[in-house]
Amino acid sequence: MELELRHLRVVRAVAEAGSLTKAASALGVAQPALSAQLKRVERMLGGQLFERSRQGVRPTALGELVLHRTRVVLPAVAALQEEAVRFARGGGQARGFRLGGTHGPLLGGLVDRLASAHPGVPVTTQTSWSERVLAEAVRAGRLDFALAGACGDSAPPGVEGLVWRVVAVDPVFVMLPEDHVLAGRTEIALAELAGATWTDVPGDGCFADCFAAACARAGFTPAGVYETDTAACVHLVRVGRAVGLCRATFPPTPGLVTRPLAGTPLSWRHLIGWHPDAASACAGVPAPAVLGHARAAHADAAARSASYTAWLTHHPDGVRGVPAMPPPPAGPSPCTGLE
Repeated sequence: MELELRHLRVVRAVAEAGSLTKAASALGVAQPALSAQLKRVERMLGGQLFERSRQGVRPTALGELVLHRTRVVLPAVAALQEEAVRFARGGGQARGFRLGGTHGPLLGGLVDRLASAHPGVPVTTQTSWSERVLAEAVRAGRLDFALAGACGDSAPPGVEGLVWRVVAVDPVFVMLPEDHVLAGRTEIALAELAGATWTDVPGDGCFADCFAAACARAGFTPAGVYETDTAACVHLVRVGRAVGLCRATFPPTPGLVTRPLAGTPLSWRHLIGWHPDAASACAGVPAPAVLGHARAAHADAAARSASYTAWLTHHPDGVRGVPAMPPPPAGPSPCTGLE
C-alpha cells in the first residue's frame, strides 16, 4: 500500500477538526471507518500521528512533520490541477473568450463589443447571482473573465490570485412606475420613500446591509425587501407593489422611470477580474484590452439612460469624486488589488 493524496487529506482533516468524530462528519464518513483508515496511514508512515484523549486528538512529533509536508503538498497539487485545466481547456493555444457575469447590462455589452472587434472568435458566457462563484470559476480555469460588482468601497470577491480592475462607479438609482407621485422629480430623497416596500436582485455581497444602513441614516427601517430576478423586480415596480433599487445604467423600460437618490447614499463599483496566467490566451487579446471593451460597454449603457446622462451632467466628478468611467490603465498592473 502506497501513500496517496487522500491519505494526506485525512490527516489534515483530523488535525483541523481536533477529533476523529468531527473529522468524520466533515469528510462524510463513519467514525469507525475514518479511525481504521488513519491506523493504516500510521502503519505506512511507521508511527503514531496523533495522541488521543478525552479532549480530542493532538499531533505527535511525527504527526507535525507529516502535517508540515501536507500543507505544502496539497496546495501544490491543487495549483497543478488548476493550471492543467486552464491549459487543456485552451488547447495549449489561443482560444475564444469565456465570460461570466452577474445581472446587469455589462455582460451583453461586452459580448457585443468583443464579437464585433474579433469576428470569428467564439464568445461563451456563464451567469450567476454569486460573484464568488464566478471568481472561483476564473481561478479554476473554467472562465477567463468575471464581471462582478461591489457595494461602495467593499472589497471584490475574496478569491486569491486574481486581478481585479474597476470598470466604472455608478450611483444607485430608484426605479418607479411612471405614474408614481415622485416620478417627475429629478432626484428623490431616500426618506421620501420611507413607507415603501422595496425590491432588488440578490447577491452575496454587502449591498443589503449597506441599504439598511442608508435607510437608518435617513431615519427609517424598510417595510420589506423582495429579492428576486430582474424581470420580477420590473413587474413588482410596474404594478405598484414595490420601489426598485437599480444601477444607474438600468435600460429604458416601458412603464418605468429611474431616478437618482439625493446625496448618493448608495453606490456600485463594476469590476472585472481575471487570472494573470490565463487571460493572454484569449484569442491573443491582452486583459487590459478586454477591460477597455468593458468600459466602453458601460459608457454605451450609460448613454442610453436619460436619467443617468442628466445626473452625470450635474456630477462630472462622479460618485464622491471617483469618475464614473475611469481612464484606461496606463501601464502594467499588479496581480491583486483594485485601481
